[in-house]
Amino acid sequence: MSLAPLQVLAEQAGVPQFALPEQLSRLYGGGLGFDGPRVFANFVETIDGVVAMPEIERSNAIVSDENEADRFVMGLLRAVADAVVVGSGTLLAAPKGTWRADKVFPAAADAFALLRKQLGTSEHPAVAIVTAGGSFDPTHPVLETGAIVLTTERAAPDLRASVPNATEVVAVNDGDWVDPAGAVAALRERGHALILSEGGPTLFTSFVAAGLVDELFLTVSPLLAGRSGVPRLSLADGAELLPEVRVAGDLLSIRRHGNHLFLRYELSTTSRRA
Repeated sequence: MSLAPLQVLAEQAGVPQFALPEQLSRLYGGGLGFDGPRVFANFVETIDGVVAMPEIERSNAIVSDENEADRFVMGLLRAVADAVVVGSGTLLAAPKGTWRADKVFPAAADAFALLRKQLGTSEHPAVAIVTAGGSFDPTHPVLETGAIVLTTERAAPDLRASVPNATEVVAVNDGDWVDPAGAVAALRERGHALILSEGGPTLFTSFVAAGLVDELFLTVSPLLAGRSGVPRLSLADGAELLPEVRVAGDLLSIRRHGNHLFLRYELSTTSRRA
């Protein structure tokens, strides 16, 4: 395998770790794990804080500078997850997406499968799509293999009529938007304790603002994206947090691969509203 192992620059003592297969442990530079049910998110951003360029195809790969180590970490996080959550915008942006570990980093496919067997989980994580019905693609191939659509009571009937039988449509709540806490509760009711958010920044921010995201895995790419009037999204896009909502990260670990940094934060959210 051509990928050099990630270099551990710092890591807090006592960070939970699963017993990873040797190949994964060597490449990651140690173990990776979680203590109890967790919602964790994974993003890559440029030095100037851009995570997505909606007007450009494959913007995620461009932001990461096509970094192989970033793809490995993405695969590793998928391999430990019970469910991967995306939004309908992410579904549209990845028309062939599977959100499987072996597809994003095939070189470790056997090790990912062994890890899931050791953890006693299903062959692949469940894929959950959060949508209020707009911009949803009912023909996406991931729905053919079975997914979970988390939506509103208003949108649920039309979605049930349009998706394949293998996909479950769950009416989370009434109203115009899917309640983040209700979405997580629906997944937990289905036995998914470790939930990985791979949705866009708007979905991520709605989860953060609701105090639902326990950890953030952030890859910092050594690129500058720049802005000049075109939509380029930051990590926390779609809601105002400060000064009313304080989201703070406790830095659990720092890894390096070349000029890319891999940061792991534990998040805490507090509100200053009276």
